[in-house]
Amino acid sequence: MQELRRKVYDAIASLLDDKSVEVTDEMPLIGGDSVLDSMRLVELCLELEDLAAQNSFEFDWTSAQAMSKSRGMFRSAKALADEFLSQLQLKK
Repeated sequence: MQELRRKVYDAIASLLDDKSVEVTDEMPLIGGDSVLDSMRLVELCLELEDLAAQNSFEFDWTSAQAMSKSRGMFRSAKALADEFLSQLQLKK
């Protein structure tokens, strides 16, 4: 599981303009303090779909709550990784 969490963080890092920035648990992915613009967020979701397919499940990033700043999976890097791993567990 830690390896997949790291891959989610690596996917985020690969899309950052400033490659010296380290992805942290609390790094916001949506909202005014987001490190990714909307196009990069979509790119991230597509990368995570590919990663999910490699791990034999389908990653759903389209839920009604997904973009909620307070509860959605994109509120932080940790929340996204947690959701990714949760969906993996549900598919097994």
